[in-house]
Amino acid sequence: MNRNRRLITGALVSAPFAGLVLRAGNAYAQGKKYRFGFSQVTTVEPWRVQFNKDMRAEAAKHPNVDLVIADAADRTDKQNADMENFIAQKMDVIFISPKESSGLTGVVEKAFKAGIPVFVLDRSVNGDAYTQFIGGDNVLIGKGAGEFIVKTLGGAGAAKGNIVEVWGGFGAQASHDRHDGMMQSVGKEKGLKLVGQRVDCDWKQDKAYDYMKTVLRVNPDVSLVFGHNDPMAYGAYLAAKDAGLEKKMKFVGADGLPNEGAVWVEHGILTATFVYPTPGAEGIRQALKLLAGQKIEKKVILPTQGIFLENAKQFVAA
Repeated sequence: MNRNRRLITGALVSAPFAGLVLRAGNAYAQGKKYRFGFSQVTTVEPWRVQFNKDMRAEAAKHPNVDLVIADAADRTDKQNADMENFIAQKMDVIFISPKESSGLTGVVEKAFKAGIPVFVLDRSVNGDAYTQFIGGDNVLIGKGAGEFIVKTLGGAGAAKGNIVEVWGGFGAQASHDRHDGMMQSVGKEKGLKLVGQRVDCDWKQDKAYDYMKTVLRVNPDVSLVFGHNDPMAYGAYLAAKDAGLEKKMKFVGADGLPNEGAVWVEHGILTATFVYPTPGAEGIRQALKLLAGQKIEKKVILPTQGIFLENAKQFVAA
């Protein structure tokens, strides 16, 4: 990525990592073969597809790593079973990106107490019985979206309009964090009103489409839609387009994939999105660092960037 792109905030990587470059070619524990198990919540969502692709690419750089990815098919019970299987196989390292926090906390703790390093990626679990968390700052992403919403709808103290918020999964802390971050700015504006009920759209485009259709039947006067990810923002856009109302609205999302959110911003479908980097490649690097006897931090926060019309071309896949 171009290092000159604008960040929402300064460097977000944990302080001990400032200035640290983890080179994929470094010989982390090259003398021993390792089996890494990764419990991925789903392989259907585009962001998850990129997540797996990035993780496999990094693992392929290390001949001593055998990476096994289990697809939980978006089910907490399946993800628990996959984790139990990894524990039984005595994997050298286990990675998990949980569907929900509370439902996966117990099995993560079980693996950790069994002496297996456990890396929690993207979505957190409750407590601290894990080796390391790696992910983006969802509050910061929500804050960036909220500040953009206020600016777009008239500026601080003068912003006006009806906003539809399309929620991801209620059981995922990421949704609550993105909402809370957004409300830091939006909640201060008396002229801004959230319309529509809170509905769990489970990060899915089709569910966002159905939800937006329902909202527009009751509240056709919508100024802006904030989707907790780009597919849901796009689903809301399609619903508004089918109703002939899309030109009256602005659409804001999150994830910023090069072949998805960034393209939609470049084409004027989304007004903005915010990069939510995939943590898999960094997870592989951190695990090898740990196995080589090096100290790692409890938490690694990956940086985020805003994508707008003026810089979208930089983020679009070549």
